[in-house]
Amino acid sequence: MRLRAIADGQPASQAPAAAAPPGPHTTGPQRPGLRQAGWRGIRLGGMARRHWVLALLLTAGLVMRVLAMVAYRPALLYIDSIKYLYIANGADPVGYRALLKPLLAIGNLDLVVAVQHLLGLAMAVGLYLLMRRRGVPRWLAALATAPILLDGYQLQNEQTIMPDTLFEALIVAGLVILLWQPRPSLWKLIGAGLALGASATVAQIGEVFILPALIYLVVAIPGWRAKLTKGAVVCVAFALPIVAYCSVSLADNGHFRLAYTGTNDLYGRIVLATNCQALSLPAYEQALCPTRQQALSLGIDGLEHDNVSPLRLYVPPLGTSVSHVVSNFNRRLERQDPGGIVLAIGKDAAKLFAVRRVQDAGDTPISRWQFQDHYPQYPPYITITHGQLQLAQQPTGVVQVLGQGQPFGGGNPVAVKPLATFLRAYQLDGGYTPGPVFLLAVVAGLIGSLAVARRRVTAAQRATATACLLVFTAGVAVLLGSDLFQFTWRYQLPALITLPPAGALGLTVIAGYFAARRRRRAGPQPRHQAPPPGGEAGADRAGAVTPDGRLSPGDPGGRNEPLGV
Repeated sequence: MRLRAIADGQPASQAPAAAAPPGPHTTGPQRPGLRQAGWRGIRLGGMARRHWVLALLLTAGLVMRVLAMVAYRPALLYIDSIKYLYIANGADPVGYRALLKPLLAIGNLDLVVAVQHLLGLAMAVGLYLLMRRRGVPRWLAALATAPILLDGYQLQNEQTIMPDTLFEALIVAGLVILLWQPRPSLWKLIGAGLALGASATVAQIGEVFILPALIYLVVAIPGWRAKLTKGAVVCVAFALPIVAYCSVSLADNGHFRLAYTGTNDLYGRIVLATNCQALSLPAYEQALCPTRQQALSLGIDGLEHDNVSPLRLYVPPLGTSVSHVVSNFNRRLERQDPGGIVLAIGKDAAKLFAVRRVQDAGDTPISRWQFQDHYPQYPPYITITHGQLQLAQQPTGVVQVLGQGQPFGGGNPVAVKPLATFLRAYQLDGGYTPGPVFLLAVVAGLIGSLAVARRRVTAAQRATATACLLVFTAGVAVLLGSDLFQFTWRYQLPALITLPPAGALGLTVIAGYFAARRRRRAGPQPRHQAPPPGGEAGADRAGAVTPDGRLSPGDPGGRNEPLGV
């Protein structure tokens, strides 16, 4: 199918017959009627006008981030912040320290949150460019970044010394690199594998991303030999940061692993979803079974980590280990009510689609992820005494002070009440992504992903569908993988960077499908007539795939932008 090139607003048939001779601002002859691809010569003002929706959202996101930095100084701290600042008590990977250590070596906590806010803005820009390359109209691609830029829970997390922002940034980096070309080159495969693998050293759930990446390669790469070769490259690159992290762990503590995880991490989920009191348990397992009231009051997080949890108080019989006994205990409950466990996971997953942010009995308190009108404290871990910060841990019931005053610089903790009150009101009164938006994104992303099975599609349409498949499956994998263990609104943050972009890609695929149906019903166009909007080159929105693996400038929803913008 021949593309109709546009030059200076004129059809190719009316364009000059020859290109202008090379001048001081040209690099050589160009094909007539085609603009030079790239960023050269594009002024910032012109870009802002062309991408005005994104520019407005970026400005609003920047303002909100500046307000957060002024409202809470030097940064917000959470219970888990201790283990990343000190490598104190905790069972999660501490790859986040790869960002913390160099920043704290040259600055303080203010610098850390500033970098995290910049990562939030960069994620939005990266996903916007990716969606544009895969044919998403400008307005839709910009709206798909609004959750990242303006969601109050995202803003609060970026202001907190926690690994989630880095985790999200690594996911976005991996997806953008892998999808930058419909057929990724060797170096892009390596870069994407390294980024996605590194995410597992920040949050262990990142291990799931190898599955969506391999599914994408199987669908997007033609030929089984190429599929196997490129799949092997991604697997090796994905494993490298994980193996490196585990090797350092082996040298430091004698354990070749990302973190101490196992059957104990399912204890809270299984106990809360079943009724262990109805089972006839061996005498040595009965101490692991809390009453129903105790289980509900502790919730999944408390059942696994609270010092009064039966799991934490349990003493195994001689010759056995806690892990072995808990594993047997969990299996008894799984056999008792497997349907109840699946139903509990499904109910938690469905909370993402609620109109308002909800908290059920047993959930981790949602207030932990919300702005407060004061500087939040979490005794005995994070406390303020005489205006000064105190950081501590309590691994054995005895408080151990780790730092006092300003151990990481940035001044004493303070909350500017007017700004803090505004941010809290914004977040609670609608400043978050509504559940129905996520539901629409899931439906559109699913339909767009299934379009990879269609045979009568152009190369550009297939490229959009395969991109939708990768982003959608990555989002589903990380969200369901987290819900398998426990539900917390903190673990739902990756939805912001995956589901809206997947929905935008899916809607673009759906729009292309209906445009194709209209063309078929309208019949063939006379050759002497220009195709109507949505017809011929405009129908598949992105034309075709160029030799370097990019989508040709069929101008999806825009006005003849340089390629990739």
